[in-house]
Amino acid sequence: MTERAPLDDYGELTAPATLTIQRLLPGPIERVWAYLTESDLRRQWLAAGEMALQVGAPFELVWRNDDLTDPPGQRPPGFGAEHRMQSRITELDPPRKLTIAWEGSGDVSFELEPQGNEVLLTVIHRRLPNRPTLLGVGAGWHMHLDVLVARATGTEPVPFWDGLSRLRQEYDRRMPA
Repeated sequence: MTERAPLDDYGELTAPATLTIQRLLPGPIERVWAYLTESDLRRQWLAAGEMALQVGAPFELVWRNDDLTDPPGQRPPGFGAEHRMQSRITELDPPRKLTIAWEGSGDVSFELEPQGNEVLLTVIHRRLPNRPTLLGVGAGWHMHLDVLVARATGTEPVPFWDGLSRLRQEYDRRMPA
């Protein structure tokens, strides 16, 4: 492993239609893996949904973003109280890599790499169909990962919806037109 520059919390386009975003989390790697694969832990920062850990296994993700922070902040227009998405595991290498087919907006890889007592989580969201999706996905991953860092470190995250709205504007400014 080569030395890394300090992490920038913002996602970046690493290929056309591919967003990559990273966070450094307290280890061990098995703990971070549990936050990705166990519904009760994943629902605290992203979405609930039981998954059988095998390639090809279908499952449903259920987002209830109002429940992620207290208070949740002001939900923007166009977002419901719940969102459901059918997904499928396409690649699995526990506890280092999980790739999921993300209905309607490509696929998402979660890659874990131990770094001393911490774990580098890299999220790669591929095949984003257009700029509006890219902006929503960028802001969404950023905010969800901020909540994950808060949960993993025992700190209080900022209100989810307020953070998402702020980040959406920032990604609009940062991402190419």
